[in-house]
Amino acid sequence: MTIPNKKEKHSYADYLTWNDGGRCELIDGEIFNMSPAPSRKHQQVLRELSTAFSIFLKGKECEVFFAPFDVRLFADNQQDEDIYHVVQPDLSIVCNPKKLDERGCKGTPDMIIEVLSPASVKLDRWIKYKLYEKAGVKEYWLVDPVNESVEIYLLSTEQYKFQGVFTKGDIISVDTLPNLELNLEQIFV
Repeated sequence: MTIPNKKEKHSYADYLTWNDGGRCELIDGEIFNMSPAPSRKHQQVLRELSTAFSIFLKGKECEVFFAPFDVRLFADNQQDEDIYHVVQPDLSIVCNPKKLDERGCKGTPDMIIEVLSPASVKLDRWIKYKLYEKAGVKEYWLVDPVNESVEIYLLSTEQYKFQGVFTKGDIISVDTLPNLELNLEQIFV
């Protein structure tokens, strides 16, 4: 079956039946297509971030996952038919192994990173921002490969607090993962 274009509310159970090769996400049961494919620069930045997190987390309980990787938000103790939020963040850091199964993450990751592309700016900056805030994602990064910048938001009393915009040349700390610092010179190659 192909991904339907209807405006009806869809669940994760529906999502699992769509096998036409296209990628999509569900937010409150609404389908958001994930195309076109990311740019080369997007993929380079994602590769460098993934490598940095993977090296740091080797042998630790937290794990990093990159898209495509299904994150089922608000899914605790829910059946597939009752899950209406399925996203595929560019990077997800999950520190509770009980949230992981063979299909991805069932619950809220500790940290999410979205690498912006022209087609995803509104979705990542507003719709997913509010969704991740409501879901309790502790740390949210918006990475802009064109402007070589990182915006960091930390959850504080159920709302994100803006931490700043960091650019090539800055060294940034990862609040969720103490002792991890990233030199943005090495991320924006």
